Amino acid sequence: MSKKPIIVFEGIEGTGKSHHINNVAKYLKKINKGFVQIREPGGSKNSEIIRKLILDNKSTFNKYTDLLLYLSARSENIELIRKNIGKKIILIDRFSDSTIAYQHYGMGINIKFIKHINDHLLKHISIDFTFLNVVNQKNMKMRLVKRKNLNRYDKFTNNFYERVQNGFIKIFKKNPKKYMKIDSNKDINHNEKIILKKVNDLI
Repeated sequence: MSKKPIIVFEGIEGTGKSHHINNVAKYLKKINKGFVQIREPGGSKNSEIIRKLILDNKSTFNKYTDLLLYLSARSENIELIRKNIGKKIILIDRFSDSTIAYQHYGMGINIKFIKHINDHLLKHISIDFTFLNVVNQKNMKMRLVKRKNLNRYDKFTNNFYERVQNGFIKIFKKNPKKYMKIDSNKDINHNEKIILKKVNDLI
């Protein structure tokens, strides 16, 4: 594995994935390791514009428009990723697994259709390692309640989030060597240590 890997943080809302990617970024900065941090949707200037459209509470896009907007945001990030592969560590908050978990397992869009477009965009880009953060319904609800601003994807039904999380777990089980499942119901400091130890191994 590259010592400048692509590391992705996945999980449904309220799992702490954004906290952990920011904590890893802080650590890499402290030890003077070059890195790029991207979020999806978002990251590049154009992707951030698309992010606002997708997550706006006033948006009423159908599921296919949502999918194509997510993939459009990814398309805008590809150049940034390609430019830094092998040169810097790349941290990504959500990536292709999220598209499959949310749009296929959550919304029922044909998985072959999703993979066809995604594979065309990524070509030879492959993820080195993924931290999959999971959480129970009780803790997810408690954490979402504490958020000051909820976006459109914070307001789906419990059944939807359950389908999505089960989808993530199915993806994880297909290739467990490239994943680490993080139980976000446990103490956050405990999980920070586990993640940083694995990041050290990867870099």
